[in-house]
Amino acid sequence: MATGVGMLGVAGIPCASVWAQEPPHDVTLAEDFDELWRTLGERYCFFAEKTTDWNAVHRWYRPRALAADSRDAFASIVSDVLGELYDAHTHMSDPPANALRGPYFDLWVEPDRDGSAVVTSVRESSAAADVGVRVGDAVLAVDTRPIRTIAAGVAPRCLSRPDPAATSYAYNIATSGQRGQPRTLTLRSRDGRDRQLLIPVKKPREVPNVESRLLAGNIGLIVIRSFADDAVVATVDAALLGFKDTTGLVIDVRENGGGDTAVARPIMGRFITEPKPYARMRRRDGVGFSAPWTEMVEPRGPFTYGQPVVVLTTRWSASMAEGFPMGMRGIGRAVIVGTPMMRVGAAVFPLRLDRTGLTLQYSAEPVYDVQDRPRWLLEPDVPVEGGADILAAAVAQLTQHSVRQGKPA
Repeated sequence: MATGVGMLGVAGIPCASVWAQEPPHDVTLAEDFDELWRTLGERYCFFAEKTTDWNAVHRWYRPRALAADSRDAFASIVSDVLGELYDAHTHMSDPPANALRGPYFDLWVEPDRDGSAVVTSVRESSAAADVGVRVGDAVLAVDTRPIRTIAAGVAPRCLSRPDPAATSYAYNIATSGQRGQPRTLTLRSRDGRDRQLLIPVKKPREVPNVESRLLAGNIGLIVIRSFADDAVVATVDAALLGFKDTTGLVIDVRENGGGDTAVARPIMGRFITEPKPYARMRRRDGVGFSAPWTEMVEPRGPFTYGQPVVVLTTRWSASMAEGFPMGMRGIGRAVIVGTPMMRVGAAVFPLRLDRTGLTLQYSAEPVYDVQDRPRWLLEPDVPVEGGADILAAAVAQLTQHSVRQGKPA
C-alpha cells in the first residue's frame, strides 16, 4: 500500500493536518441567512429611498441568526432583518405565531411630538372601528405599555441616519398589537379625554370579492375587494352589463389588498376603445435599474363603458389596488377620490429559504404611472381626509360632472 504524503507526511511523520476534520455542525442557519442577505442586497429595489445600512444589517443580525436555537427563533431574526427595510410590501409569508402584527393592520397612525401616535385613518370593517376608535384619537399606550416604548423596541437598528418614514413604520407596528391577540388601547380624544378600549380579535366576515348596486341618480357602484381571483373579471363584466345605461360609475377598492395584474388589466380594458399605456416599470440591474418598460391595456368586451368613472381609495387600498386606480387615471378613464393609499410601490418577488423552508416576499420592480411618477407617491385627485364620507364625495363628483354636461342630476 502506498505510504506517501496522502496518509503520512514527509519522512513518514503522520500528517494530522491533512486528515483532521471539523467537528460536526449545522450550516443551515448560516446558509439561509446569507442567501437572504445576498438576495435582497442584489434585488431589493428601494435602497435609494431608505437609509438602511445593509452591511450593518449583516454585522448585527448574522451572529444572532447563527445563535438561534429553533426554527421559530431564526424566523424572528429573519422578520427583524426585513423590518430594517421598513417596507409593508416586504415581509414573511408566515411569521412566527407570537410576532407583532405587520403595520397598518386596522389603524394608520403618525407619531406626534409628545411620543403618542395620532390616528389618521381607521379601517372601516375592523374591530377598532366597531369599538369606537376615531380619526384624531391619540394612542398613548398598548396593553398599558407606552406606545413610544414599544415603537423604540421595533424600530430599525441599522440606519445610516434617522428617517421619519422608519419612525412612522415602527409606530404603526406598535399600534397593531400581537398576532392573534386582542389588545387594549389607551387613547386621548381630540377634546382631551382619556379612555381605554379593548379591541377584540374579529373573525373576518365572509363577503364576495365583487358586489354591485345602483345608487341614487342612476349611478352604478361596483365594489372590488380583491384582484387575486380570476372569477372577478367575469363578475365585474356582469355588473357592467347591468350598468350599461347609467350616468356614471363608482368603483370601490377601499378594502382591496391587491392581487394580480392579470385580473386588474382586463377590467381596465372595458373602459377604452384602443390600446393604452397604464404603467411603467423597472427592475434592479446592478446598483441601478434597467431601462423602463411600458405596460399596456387592450380594449376588451362586448361594449365599452364610456360614462365618467370614479375610483374610491383609502389607506387599505394596497398593491394592485393602488395600481388599478393609477392605471384607470393613466388611461384617462377615472378620477381618484379618497385618501392616499398604502404606498406599496413595487411588484414583489417571492423567496424561499431552502434549508429552513421559510418564505417571504420583497419589493423588486418599482412601478410608475404613465408620466413616470412613482406609484408610492400617488395622491388622489379629490382628497377626502378626516374620516369624511368618501362615497358621498364620489357621488358629488359625478353629479357635478352631469350638471356641467347639461344632463339631469
